[in-house]
Amino acid sequence: MKQQKKFNTDQQQEHIAEHKVEQREGHEFASVDEVLRFDASQTKVPAGIAQRLQESSKDLPPPPRSWWERIFKR
Repeated sequence: MKQQKKFNTDQQQEHIAEHKVEQREGHEFASVDEVLRFDASQTKVPAGIAQRLQESSKDLPPPPRSWWERIFKR
């Protein structure tokens, strides 16, 4: 006798989401940058961590200008 799985609505949605992730795994990327951009677009940063990052980076000096910016953008 086969056991049938019975899902409630939350489990169904989770199962569907997992199935969609499995379908996306076949994507090929042209470069490492493309992989990182794709991952960043799929990953949600928790609000607490985002706030801590903003607070810790607000006192950092701006990055130094490159040589071409110093020459051409006066």
